[in-house]
Amino acid sequence: MRTKTIEEYIELIYNLEKKDGHAHTGTIASEMNIKPPSVTQMLQKLEKEGLVSYQSYTGTILTTQGKDLARQLMEKHRVIAEFLEMIGIDKKLAQRDACQIEHHMSKETIRHIEEVIRLIKDDPAIATWFEEFSQSYP
Repeated sequence: MRTKTIEEYIELIYNLEKKDGHAHTGTIASEMNIKPPSVTQMLQKLEKEGLVSYQSYTGTILTTQGKDLARQLMEKHRVIAEFLEMIGIDKKLAQRDACQIEHHMSKETIRHIEEVIRLIKDDPAIATWFEEFSQSYP
């Protein structure tokens, strides 16, 4: 049952948990601009999937499986944003675009992008070319 919406919930819960120790329904609703009952319904679904531990009125935390998924999503985001910045996309825009793209890319594609990033970083000539390329666009 992996969808973009589920992944967005997992990422948000992960970030709120890092910041506050847990994620409250009201905070999730506010951040996602949706009504608390919709959040409660999704949290119950995520709990059935084994991704969160949900307790009404006390908050939600990710399970080990949920944390693993969150880390995978954060890594996908990092790789995509890094590549976009390498080709000259403004950091803020690269972060925003990575948030959208990450939910639609396969692990295989991400691995290939990681390999391209590694090649660029490891070869000074390629790195210089990419630097010049990225600066050639306003």
